[in-house]
Amino acid sequence: MQSTTAKEERDLSFKPVVNDAPGRLTQDQIRSYNESGYVMPLEAFTTPEAERNRVYFDDLLCKVQRVRSDLDAYSINGFHVFCAGLYDIVMNRVILDHVQDLIGPDVVCWGSHFFCKQAHDPRKVAWHQDASYWPFTPARTVTVWLAIDDADRANAAMKFLPGTHRQGHLKWRQVTKDQAVLNQEIEDAEQLGQPVYDELKAGQFSLHADMLAHGSDPNSSDRRRCGLTIRYCPPDVKSLNPRWTQGAILCRGSGANGAWTYNPRPAGENVTAIVQMIGAN
Repeated sequence: MQSTTAKEERDLSFKPVVNDAPGRLTQDQIRSYNESGYVMPLEAFTTPEAERNRVYFDDLLCKVQRVRSDLDAYSINGFHVFCAGLYDIVMNRVILDHVQDLIGPDVVCWGSHFFCKQAHDPRKVAWHQDASYWPFTPARTVTVWLAIDDADRANAAMKFLPGTHRQGHLKWRQVTKDQAVLNQEIEDAEQLGQPVYDELKAGQFSLHADMLAHGSDPNSSDRRRCGLTIRYCPPDVKSLNPRWTQGAILCRGSGANGAWTYNPRPAGENVTAIVQMIGAN
């Protein structure tokens, strides 16, 4: 994620979901999303399918680090337009059914990022709001957090501060890379309520609003905790930086009323292209 200086131009308010006929989510789950900012746990992949996802990530990370040995386990960011296997996960029918219930029939994926917290990783993911980093307006992105490994409190599962998505853009300070994976940390987050841990089995996923405060602790356990974040929004969300519109996939609908560049399914697994992009950041 990257910060943007155009905060004054963005609408970072939360718009409650109104859906009288959801296909997957219940009305109670939609109510929870509106009030608390998240829904979990949800089922996407069977146990054998989840194992294939894990093998796929392990292989992808190995290939990336073979090309760039200096890249760590958090470096697989934006590969969905270069790697067919990741494209197929992004296009998973069950996941899209749930997302559609929240954002409507036109669904754009504009980003993906594996957050792989290795065993004994000392860095936290500080409390932050996703939309604070992004040059998008209005704030209408829904994030899927798909468990590649089992995630629980012991191995640093993601945690939410319920209801913070309705409090606007929270004040934050900058932190260094040796302290945290990302560089923003919400000030006085401990005053914002009790955290809820997003504990998931591999193959399960959660949904959260882009203004919900969330983070994760250092992983002091002997177990890895890997998850894939997938970012979905309706096509009428606008970017203040045209570069951010180039990595999109039209998952459902017409894609009308948007300025996104829609990418086709890639032919294979091209890790070189994205590694070069990461190296330029």
